[in-house]
Amino acid sequence: MRRLFPRLFAALLSVFLLIGVAPAAHADVAGLTPCAESPRFQQRAAAAKTDQAKARFAMYSQAVCGADGLPHLIVDGRWSHAGDFMIPGIAFLYIAGCIGWAGRSYIMAVRSRKDATMHEIQIDVPLALKCTIGSASWPLAALAEYKSGKLLEADSKITVSPR
Repeated sequence: MRRLFPRLFAALLSVFLLIGVAPAAHADVAGLTPCAESPRFQQRAAAAKTDQAKARFAMYSQAVCGADGLPHLIVDGRWSHAGDFMIPGIAFLYIAGCIGWAGRSYIMAVRSRKDATMHEIQIDVPLALKCTIGSASWPLAALAEYKSGKLLEADSKITVSPR
């Protein structure tokens, strides 16, 4: 009987947990509330004077606000909040990659010239524009160079500090 009780209790507890007898917790993200329901946000929106400010508050009313009445970004990976951080973050990485790839392409194009240093100081604008336009497809170009082995340099060619 002593061995049966703990096993029976564990089995019943498992069944109750599987069935979902315990109520599900529905906590909001970090205590944030929809801005349309936030009293502090409504005070701020009521104080808006210009049409531009009123339109901005109307747009922000769809976001979530803290106790201060200010909209907050949700950065937790949920697709319902993709517009808060993920989409702008990916756009930033793409634009930064375009800038880097354009610069890399320009340096590689002028390094074989005899006056390469001068072309780094005084930019060849037509060549720079060509490199910038070509950088729009940098993710595909980087993948192709990675697969061909041209993107990475061999470890034996990398200078290492003697420390």
